[in-house]
Amino acid sequence: MTLDDPPIDPGPTSDLVGPLRAAYGLSYTAAQLVHRAGRAPGDETERWLDPKLAHLTPPTDMAGRAPAAERIASAIRRKERICVFGDYDCDGITATAVMTSAIRALGGEAVPLLATRTEGAYGLSAPALARVRASGAGLVVTCDCGSSDHERIDEARRAGVDTIVIDHHLVPKETLPAFAFLNPHRPECGFSFKHLASCGLALTMAAALRQELKAQLDLRPLLDLVAIGTIADVVPLVGDNRALTRAGLRVLASGARPGLRALAGLAKVDLAAGVGGEDVAYRIAPRINAPGRLGDPDEALALLLSRDRTTAEGLAASIEQTQLRRRAVQAQMVEEAMADVAERGMAELGGLVLAREAWHPGVVGIVAGKVAETTLKPTIVIAIEGSTGRGSVRGPRGFPLYDALVQCRGELVGFGGHQAAAGVHVRADRIDALRSAWADACATISAGRTFEKLGEPTARLDPRDEPAMVLRDLERLEPFGEQNPTPALLCAGAIVRSARDLKGHLKLELGVGERTLTSVAFGRAELLPAVTGQVVDAVGFLRRNTFAGGAELHVQKISRPR
Repeated sequence: MTLDDPPIDPGPTSDLVGPLRAAYGLSYTAAQLVHRAGRAPGDETERWLDPKLAHLTPPTDMAGRAPAAERIASAIRRKERICVFGDYDCDGITATAVMTSAIRALGGEAVPLLATRTEGAYGLSAPALARVRASGAGLVVTCDCGSSDHERIDEARRAGVDTIVIDHHLVPKETLPAFAFLNPHRPECGFSFKHLASCGLALTMAAALRQELKAQLDLRPLLDLVAIGTIADVVPLVGDNRALTRAGLRVLASGARPGLRALAGLAKVDLAAGVGGEDVAYRIAPRINAPGRLGDPDEALALLLSRDRTTAEGLAASIEQTQLRRRAVQAQMVEEAMADVAERGMAELGGLVLAREAWHPGVVGIVAGKVAETTLKPTIVIAIEGSTGRGSVRGPRGFPLYDALVQCRGELVGFGGHQAAAGVHVRADRIDALRSAWADACATISAGRTFEKLGEPTARLDPRDEPAMVLRDLERLEPFGEQNPTPALLCAGAIVRSARDLKGHLKLELGVGERTLTSVAFGRAELLPAVTGQVVDAVGFLRRNTFAGGAELHVQKISRPR
C-alpha cells in the first residue's frame, strides 16, 4: 500500500507565541495552538485555561427557572409524585439522572421514565404520555425533549398533569402550553449562555430547587453526568460548558459512581490516569447510548443511578454486550451506505440522503456521522419502516445542519435538533424529493466554504519541545470536543530511526529534532518497507502511553515530505 497524500502544513511556530509561553508556562507547540485559536494573554485566556465553576453565568435571568423551582419544590413538600421523563440519548439519560437524583436527595418522590425508539420514538409522544399518566404523577419534568410537544403537553394539562420542560433544542414559534419552560433558545430568555445541554440545564434546575427549599445539598457529585451528556451531545465546549465539563471529568476520574467506574473498566478507560473528552465521546458515551439504540434505554439509566457495586457491574456487563451488537449492526450499515454513495454517483452532490428498509433506526445517527466524516458531506441516513422513515443528520465540523433542514421542511413530516446534530421524520415516497432539496440546500450553504477532514494537522510539533511536556499542556487544554477539537500534530521531516510490525500495527521511533518520539500507526504494518530508514511527515494525536509512560503519537497519516 502506498503512503498517504501529503498533509496540510500549518507552518512553523509563530514568533508571536512568546508572551503566551511566558504568561502560562506553555511549550512552543501548545502556545502555538492557543495562538492559532486567537487567544492572547489576559483574563479571557486565563479563564479558558483554568475554567472554574465560580465563572458560571448567573442563572437569575433564565426564563421559566423560578416558576419551575417553585412548582417542583411544592411537589416535594406535598409528597406529590413527580415523573422525570427524558430522551433516550446520552444527554437525555444524564439529564434524567441529574433531576431524579436531585429530587430524591431533597426528599421528593421521582419516577424516571425514558422515551424509546420502539414505542413513540423521540419526545413526549402519545405512548410516552400514556406511560407518564399511568405512573400516577401530578407533575412531569421533561429532560432533553418537550420544546415541540405542544399537543401532548396540552393534553396532559387538560388531564390535570402539569408539565415543566427542560430542553435545549431549537424552539418553534408557537407558545408551549407548559407550566414552565426552561430553554435558553426561547427569544425572551435573558440567560446569556445559549449552549447548555439539557444535562447542564437540569443541574441549574437542581440548584434552583436547593435554594427554593433552603436545603444543604452538594451538587458537585452530579457533575460527572453533566460532563458526559455535554460532550456526547456535541454542544460547544466553551464558556459554561467548558467549566462544567472540566469539573465533571475530575469527578468522573475519581470513580465515585459505581456504574461509571464499572463501565470505564470495560471500556479500557484508566480513570486513575485522568479522563479526557475523547474518552467520553468514543468510549463511555457510546456505551450509555447503546441500550437505547437497540431497544430499551432504561438499563443505561439504572446504571447511572445505581449505588450498589454488584448491581452496577452486572448492568455494565450487559450494556457491554449490547455495545458489541451495536458495533456489528453499525459496521454493516456503514458498508452499505458507502456502497450506495459510490454506486449511485453521489460524490459530487452538495449533501447526501441515504435510505434503506433494512437499516436499524437506532444506529442511523452513528452511520450518518461516519459517512459525513469520510465524505465531508452533510448526510441524512434514514431507516424506512413501511410508509415512513426516520433518520439522523450529521455533517462536517461547522456545517449548520438545522439551517439546511429549514430549507427542506416542505419535504419533511417533521425535524428537530440543533446545528451539529438533528433528526428527521419523512414519508417514504418523499425521500427522493428530500434527496434533491437537501443536495441543493447544502450546496448553497457550502458555497465558498471548506471543511477539514479529521486528522489534518492543527500545528507542527515543535522540535524544541519535549513531547511529554507537550502532552501535559494538551491535557491542560482539555476538554476536547465541539469548538475545541483534539489537536492533530504534524511531525515534519521526521527520521524513521526504527520501524517494526507489531501484530499488524506499524511501530515507529521517529526522530524529531534531537528527540525520539514513540509512534504507532494502527493497522498500517504494510507500510514497513516504504518507511524504514526514510524521512517522513507524520500526522497524529499525542497520547499518554499507559504501559510504558511518556508520550506516544497515534499516527493518522504518514507521507513523504513535500
